[in-house]
Amino acid sequence: MHFGAGSVEAERAKERDLLRCLRAHVDTGSLDHLYLVGDVFDGFIEYRHLVPKGCVRLLGRLAQWSDAGLPITYLVGNHDLWHRDYFRTEVGVDVVESVDAVHHGVQVHIEHGDAVGSAHGLYPALRPLLRHPLSRRLYRSLLPADAGLGLARWVSDAVRHDEPDPDLVAALRRTARARLAGDDDLVVMGHCHVPTLDVPAAGEDASGAYLNTGTWFNDRTFGRLDADGVHLCTWNGTRADSIEATEL
Repeated sequence: MHFGAGSVEAERAKERDLLRCLRAHVDTGSLDHLYLVGDVFDGFIEYRHLVPKGCVRLLGRLAQWSDAGLPITYLVGNHDLWHRDYFRTEVGVDVVESVDAVHHGVQVHIEHGDAVGSAHGLYPALRPLLRHPLSRRLYRSLLPADAGLGLARWVSDAVRHDEPDPDLVAALRRTARARLAGDDDLVVMGHCHVPTLDVPAAGEDASGAYLNTGTWFNDRTFGRLDADGVHLCTWNGTRADSIEATEL
């Protein structure tokens, strides 16, 4: 979603469409687990007593659904990795790096995808440092909230690429294929902003499917796993349309 990256009007439209899409699934009783696959926010730094403002309608609904018993898991991305305990204690959402789970008899691995590496300069080397508890503590201690979040969003803007990185797209696909050659039936990632449902060809060592959820801010795409298989979907404003689907 990259909430916070656009104008007020664009952000409100993204949030409104996302809530309509989620409600369409929740209201029909067809949603039994919700996964947010990273970069929900374009920049997110949670301080001890402060969190970035915005998205209150989304957060309120997530809290309501969590209170009603819907499990919600937030996979941190490279833009929204500095969480503390706000989402867990106030919203009821688990915040994790990656997930291995079984749904509908399918072994699923989910992560944002930035751990795979990319062609974007120093990021692969900086990633462990950015995720180290000491780095987070120093950053929060040295910079007040407005300055800290402002710097993070400035860096976000500076490193953002409008066009997909083909090297990154290929790296994510290779990583997914390697996992599918093991015990996983479905690998789900984001990060490269290219919606994808990739199924190994007959005769390959791998089997199953790789799903990349693409972007909500551009394409309104998302993934859904049900008893019929995995679907790459788009929200058209009133309903979810399946772009591609495959049995697992």
